Parts: sequence; structure tokens; C-alpha cells
Amino acid sequence: MIEARQLRKVFGQGENEVIALHDINLSIAENEFVAIMGTSGSGKSTLMNLLGCLDRPSEGSYQLNGKLISEMNDEELSAIRNQHIGFIFQSFHLLPRLTAAENVALPLRYTEIPTEQGLVRAQALLEQVGLGHRMQHKPHEMSGGQRQRVAIARALVNKPKVIFADEPTGNLDSKTSDEIMQILTDLHQQGNTIVMVTHEDEIAAYARRVIRMRDGKIIEDKVC
Repeated sequence: MIEARQLRKVFGQGENEVIALHDINLSIAENEFVAIMGTSGSGKSTLMNLLGCLDRPSEGSYQLNGKLISEMNDEELSAIRNQHIGFIFQSFHLLPRLTAAENVALPLRYTEIPTEQGLVRAQALLEQVGLGHRMQHKPHEMSGGQRQRVAIARALVNKPKVIFADEPTGNLDSKTSDEIMQILTDLHQQGNTIVMVTHEDEIAAYARRVIRMRDGKIIEDKVC
């Protein structure tokens, strides 16, 4: 599913140059559940951005589902994100004026799927994450945990090859965090590939493989 070779990411130039990633080699198979861990500045978020096609490496090659991502232009990267990737963010990134169902269906606006068909798919996914009774509610009318469930449903709406979750429980209390992680565990058991960034050991424990980073390098890669 994911094949990264000698990935480097450099920010700035000359005296201001910062090497955020040093020669990363990483393979992730289909249906793995991987947690990427590290302190602030370790490079985990930079790596997530590269793997999620939100950025391009300075050097090295990256393939996602057999497609060479590292040589694509911005338009091609956008198409890959829309067709193959689902994102779950710490801050939810829901549009405040849209209902839960409309937020979930939003990524389908950039496809050929008709609006009504997209809303039907969105409603089914909201049922799946336990929010069938909140379909017409807007984000401000929901709790943090409910908003994250909406974000998970949105990540699934384009039937992605891989789900990237960036600190998915970072803004949630422990009980709600456990509920969200159980949803991700269920999705993994249903066949989804999940790559999650977290700094919390108790959250990483839900994954089946833990990659630890420090100073832009992978220092440990362990199957749990």
C-alpha cells in the first residue's frame, strides 16, 4: 500500500535550512493499523503530510497503491487525495454552516456522484458511526466526540485505500477517546488501512504496529 524510499524533507535554505526528515524507508501493507509516535519536532507530522500527499519530499521516492506520488504535480496530488485517501484531523475541520450529512458528503462534490446519491452514502456512514439521529445537526450543536465521528464518516465517504488520522483524540476526554479509537479499531477489522499520528502511548496501543521517531529519523518499528 505504502512504499517510501530514502525520503528527505528540507525546509529553508542556507543557514536557515532545517532537515525535517532524514532518509526515511518505510513500507506499510494493506489492512495494517500503524501508529507513528514522537515528541514535538520529531518529524511525525511532516511524514504524515508526505504520506497523505499534502506535501512532496525534497528527495526520495514514494508510492501509494502502486502510484509514484513523489513525481506528481499539485493537480495530480489533489486527485490522489480525493480518490484514495481519507483524513481525520485533531480539529475536525467541519464546515460550520453545513449539517453533519452535508459535511460527510462534501468530498463527493469533486466526483461524478450525484448530490442525492452522495447524501444517501453520507447518511449510511453516519448510521455506522452511531450518529443516525444527528444527521441534520450542525457542528456547533454537537459535542467534540460527535464532531469527530462526523469527521470519521467524512473520511470514509470516498471509500479510500488508506485513512490517515492526525492526533484523532487530541481534543477529546478519555472516555470519548476510547469510543473514537474503538471505531477506528472496527474499521481496521473491516479491512481498512489506518496510519495514525499520536503522542499518547495509550492511544498507540490500539494499533498493531508502532513506529517511533526522533529528530526526523525512525528509531523503532515494532509489531505489537
